[in-house]
Amino acid sequence: MSRRTLASIVACVLLVLLFAAAAFLPVPYVTMSPGPTINVLGEHAGHEIVEVSGHRTYPAKGQLRMVTVAVTSPDRQISLAEAMEAWFDPTRAVYPRDVIYPPTQSVQSVQQQSSVEMTNSQDTAIATALKHLGYHPKQTTEVLAVSNGAPAQGELKVHDKILSVNGVHVTDPASVAAAVQKVGVGGTATFVVRRNGATITRKVTTEAAPGKPHHAVVGVVVGTGYDFPFHVSVDINDNIGGPSAGLMFSLAIYDTLTPGSLTGGAVVAGTGTISPNGSVGPIGGIQQKIVAAADAGATLFFVPPGNCKEALSADVNSNEIELVKAPTMDSALHSLQAYAKNRHARLPHCS
Repeated sequence: MSRRTLASIVACVLLVLLFAAAAFLPVPYVTMSPGPTINVLGEHAGHEIVEVSGHRTYPAKGQLRMVTVAVTSPDRQISLAEAMEAWFDPTRAVYPRDVIYPPTQSVQSVQQQSSVEMTNSQDTAIATALKHLGYHPKQTTEVLAVSNGAPAQGELKVHDKILSVNGVHVTDPASVAAAVQKVGVGGTATFVVRRNGATITRKVTTEAAPGKPHHAVVGVVVGTGYDFPFHVSVDINDNIGGPSAGLMFSLAIYDTLTPGSLTGGAVVAGTGTISPNGSVGPIGGIQQKIVAAADAGATLFFVPPGNCKEALSADVNSNEIELVKAPTMDSALHSLQAYAKNRHARLPHCS
């Protein structure tokens, strides 16, 4: 064997080893895959997901399934090999890490934001469904999240309606922050809240915000909530967050509170944020969510108008699942009612 041939073999072996090593190096990307789907008309942990007291409820046939995506967790990095595998899988997607997890946010803040979005989504969905039934829920200021280890932990709870802080009437989330600031770091903030129909008082010692030694906080996220005429709640796994199930929550709540079945016995899935006026907003991971819905047996899928174009590229059989455009909850209701009567009804499809 000549020296040149030997050198070529050695070079090739080293190149292969280099590529093999590179395949296991972390890359600044995350993957998105079809996640679990949940029938919101069903049960979670032995209880109805949509729970109502103080109003008659009606059994519903069929399923209204919210959909999820499985995203690389914020505390994990993927390898080049994993990214390439997802890239060539038509049911998955690869995104730059910074797009999904901004570098300025900690793992805890990302998880808290997701939890806040879910809480807000549930409240807005309940309000939207009740508005369709002729009610007019009054807006309130409520606790959307309590940070682990914060002074408020154990004193305030998610969904507490804040009535006053240190005797000052609360009018909006900003007034809560202002009242806490007047107390100062190390002071005591007295919260009067309404919880499960009862008015209670809780005293919380303030602390300095991270990186802001003179900014007093108690460790809660406060936002807009609603006073409902009777009790309605949505109970799903705490590990699921984000705002994208708003539309499906609204439809499930409406179905629970009205006679008959919106689906006519069909398996229907969908996604989209819900706003107080009933409009449906776009979400991420639409293609993966459609694949998950099809795998769960859904024959109709509600798509926010802003996601229609990319939804058409989902790796599913178009004869298997209908992609129906849902600009508002009202539109989705009309489509469901028509579909329940006639599975071949003309609906506003994505095109």
